[in-house]
Amino acid sequence: MPFMYCDKCGAENAPDAAFCRKCGREITEIDVETRVAVRPSAVPSVGSPLDRLPDVSQAYAGRVEDLSDDAHGPVIFSISPTLMFVKAGYVAAAIGALLLAAICGALFSNAWIGVVIGLCLFLIPAYFHLVKRLVRYTLTDAKIEIDSGLVARTTRNIPLRRIQDVTVSANVIQRLLGFGDVVIDNSSEVGGRIVLDNINRPQEIADKLLRQMRRIES
Repeated sequence: MPFMYCDKCGAENAPDAAFCRKCGREITEIDVETRVAVRPSAVPSVGSPLDRLPDVSQAYAGRVEDLSDDAHGPVIFSISPTLMFVKAGYVAAAIGALLLAAICGALFSNAWIGVVIGLCLFLIPAYFHLVKRLVRYTLTDAKIEIDSGLVARTTRNIPLRRIQDVTVSANVIQRLLGFGDVVIDNSSEVGGRIVLDNINRPQEIADKLLRQMRRIES
């Protein structure tokens, strides 16, 4: 049988006792409501202030990308030597192939020999086409990059602060056809001179280079 406890001194009393045997206080039945306190979870719930914090990983990733762009710098121009002579070579090879086919057809009654030899003529301009496309001149905000080579790729970097002079050189044929050479004198390369060969609109390219040099110096 459960005991009755005095609400003043806490002493145990008989279940039917009217007064506390220790302090004499009148004993009354009190309904006690028991409440359980639940400790909140350590993980923040949806809608908590932590959910409104910015995504640090995304911000950091964007910062890394920005640093990468600054390291390379914006590209002002990226050009290759002119393909004007290569296109003329293809035209000459086509004319030669037709002539060979006509001659072989007239002499040997077999034009296919001339066609095969004529197709081989296209290998010459195709070779020079490949060589030209493997050379790339790129100007960024701080340097000039010269890429060349097929299997063994070589990249030369010339800081704009090291460039001392920029000259446009063009002979009579180059001037008539609208291309020429851009000669760069610098103090960072052995020999001190780099030539951007057979560039379309060489004066325009030289002007862009000089403007960027002045922008760095200012």
